[in-house]
Amino acid sequence: MRWLTLYARSRQVPASATAVALVALALWTLHGPGPVDPVMAVLVLTANVAAVSIGLGGWDAALERTAAIRWAPRRAAHVLLAGAFAGAALLTVRAAGVQLAPTEVVVRNSAGLIGAAALGAALFGAQFAWTLPTGWFAVTLFAPPLDGTAGQVVSWMTFPPGTAASTGTAWALLSTGTLLYAIAGPRR
Repeated sequence: MRWLTLYARSRQVPASATAVALVALALWTLHGPGPVDPVMAVLVLTANVAAVSIGLGGWDAALERTAAIRWAPRRAAHVLLAGAFAGAALLTVRAAGVQLAPTEVVVRNSAGLIGAAALGAALFGAQFAWTLPTGWFAVTLFAPPLDGTAGQVVSWMTFPPGTAASTGTAWALLSTGTLLYAIAGPRR
């Protein structure tokens, strides 16, 4: 077998891809044409990121740490591809007729959420990588809204495109999470 096939199998890529596809199919099937509540789009994207975050760690962390390959580029590529896949599933549903959030919002949110998942994997371990994006979504959904820039930072997922603080928060999460995860890997 080639290393890419082995890597994909060890990171449970087929299982997470199936989960993302099923979430997108459920959204397309259960919601007919017409606008979707923006919070629903964020919920689906958060579910997609939680599904792909299971692959941010392998079966044996000690074995991976002793491997004679450079892990940093592979980890960074894995995070970026996982975020692109999670967002692409939502954009595919949008292209099929379900009116979701604008493309800029989907890109921003998938970047920020996968960055949060990578940060969660580096801080808490791969098995808990989903907790940071899911927890942030819960805070956004249930906490009382804040005004000004603080509100745009805390609730960055729900703001329209072009909001500077929301966009900055998402890209800061992506860069910080990807960099930390690429260098340190998932916590044991």
